Amino acid sequence: MLVIVTENASTRLRGRLAVWLLEVRAGVYVGDYSVKVRNMIWQQVEAGIEDGNAVMIWRERSESGFDFKTLGANRRMPCDYEGFRLVNFLADVPDSGGTHAP
Repeated sequence: MLVIVTENASTRLRGRLAVWLLEVRAGVYVGDYSVKVRNMIWQQVEAGIEDGNAVMIWRERSESGFDFKTLGANRRMPCDYEGFRLVNFLADVPDSGGTHAP
C-alpha cells in the first residue's frame, strides 16, 4: 500500500500523481506499487512540489508496519526516537507583526 498526501500542490503535480494513483480525497492519493515505481513517483513529487508539502507512507516490515518520508515545510516533522519513527508537532509561533531579532 502506498499513500501520498499533498498540500498546496500545483495542478501539474496533482495531474502527474493521478496518472499513477487514485485520488480518494483532494490531495490524498493511494495505490500499491513496487519500490522502484514508488521511488519514481516520489521523484515526481520532489520535482513538482514547489511551495507545497507532501508526505508519502508505505507498508514496511517494521514494528509499526509502515514507513514514511516528508517534503516541504510543515509543522509535523519526522524524528527518530530510539529506532522508532515518530512525528514531532512544532508549536505555532504567532507573528508579532514587527521585526524579528536574529
